[in-house]
Amino acid sequence: MKRLRIEHSTGFSYQGDVSASYNEARMLPVSTDSQFVLSSSLDIDPSTSVNQYIDYFGTRVSAFDVLSPHDDLSITARSLVEVRPRPIQHVDLTWESLATEAERSIATVEQLTQTARTRPHPEVAEIARSIAGQHDHPGTAAHAIAEALGDAVEYMHGVTSVLSTAHEAWVARKGVCQDIAHITLGALREVGIPARYVSGYLHPRPNAEVGVAVTGESHAWVEWFAGDWQGFDPTNNIEIGDRHVLVGRGRDYNDVPPLRGVYAGPFKSALNVKVTITREM
Repeated sequence: MKRLRIEHSTGFSYQGDVSASYNEARMLPVSTDSQFVLSSSLDIDPSTSVNQYIDYFGTRVSAFDVLSPHDDLSITARSLVEVRPRPIQHVDLTWESLATEAERSIATVEQLTQTARTRPHPEVAEIARSIAGQHDHPGTAAHAIAEALGDAVEYMHGVTSVLSTAHEAWVARKGVCQDIAHITLGALREVGIPARYVSGYLHPRPNAEVGVAVTGESHAWVEWFAGDWQGFDPTNNIEIGDRHVLVGRGRDYNDVPPLRGVYAGPFKSALNVKVTITREM
């Protein structure tokens, strides 16, 4: 188990005064069976009131409006979380049993449907079907599919954008964690395995020293259902461990962006993001 302190700062600078902005932040983790939030807070400048709620997928949302003129907006989320590893445990479940069980819950049914972001390239669909055909159990098939696609796509910044689809990232064979998660989701759903997008943070150093702050970033991985929900990080081809901090879940990135909003003011703005992660124990 590790205790991680996370500071995630997002700021916008506008070319002139913004008369009003309306925002939603999904930057604070939730307590689950494998992580416990010891403390969390959201600081906003200019100061304003915040409405907190849990969205449809179980993600903490901080909704706020800034109705006074401003040319900068700064949001800083601070969290202290205890995290333990979540090793994969495959359930002895057949494909036929999965198909029956997946139809019994909205939580699994809706994670079978492809979105515009996850719809797979024909090559990815073929890879998924080929690997699935080699496994009697969907859980082991899901694991093998995620590993294969994680190996096939090179992690690289600047090739894709936040709006890119799984199809586009596969053509490039390059992308970031968001793209690799979308590709994997599309493949799993293609063969009838419910799968969902997970957003959060990853401490970049497996053997991090206690008390040393390091630069991190938002991260994304996947969870699939094969009798039980299991998580896997295809970008790094590792199981979900005590370096992963879960913030939100959804059908794809569109359900869990760290910050979403609209404003009335100058067309151009500059974005700056900084994530710092410190191991406390």
